[in-house]
Amino acid sequence: MSKEKRHLYEGMYILSATLSDEARAKAFDKITSGISEKQGEVLKLHDQGRRKLAYEINGKREGYYYILYFSIPTSAIADLWKEYHLNEDLIRFLTLRTDSVMEKIEFKPLIDA
Repeated sequence: MSKEKRHLYEGMYILSATLSDEARAKAFDKITSGISEKQGEVLKLHDQGRRKLAYEINGKREGYYYILYFSIPTSAIADLWKEYHLNEDLIRFLTLRTDSVMEKIEFKPLIDA
């Protein structure tokens, strides 16, 4: 029997800023446990904190940003996306295939000082 193909993915998740710390942790745990349940492995988490959204989404102007690196069988991605669409606390998400895990994430300032 052949082993199912696994890839490395980078996911960005924006959770509602109106959640309490406990509710936010529970909502993010739902995301990571969904990956684990589908034989995935979480490799790295970058908590970017509370930030202003580029534009208003469903009446919300701020959200908590998380960047997550994980490996998972390719066939499980569609199931993850279905779960994400049902998660009311998740404002937006983006999942991209990547070649490496970023150990540190830094953003350049928009205006040179």
